[in-house]
Amino acid sequence: MGRALAGLGGALGLAWLWRRLRPRPEPAPDPAAELRERLEQAREAEDDRDDFDAAEGQTLDEVGEPRSLEERRRAIHEQAQQTLGEMRDVGDE
Repeated sequence: MGRALAGLGGALGLAWLWRRLRPRPEPAPDPAAELRERLEQAREAEDDRDDFDAAEGQTLDEVGEPRSLEERRRAIHEQAQQTLGEMRDVGDE
């Protein structure tokens, strides 16, 4: 019985030592923490809307007041009708 207890104690000691000494993988990064960090960086970044609008060809001052959804739909529809008319004119030639 003494040998069995000594063997059990030795096995438990070796298991504890093995768990203690083996290299542990680093935990996976927390996606929420990464998102918080990126949001904080975005808040600290300077306002680049003017650069963005300049790249689009229209500055913020030229945009004017925001239009209603119906006005935007009407403008897009008119532009599409104009483009279709131009395409028909090219096809008739």
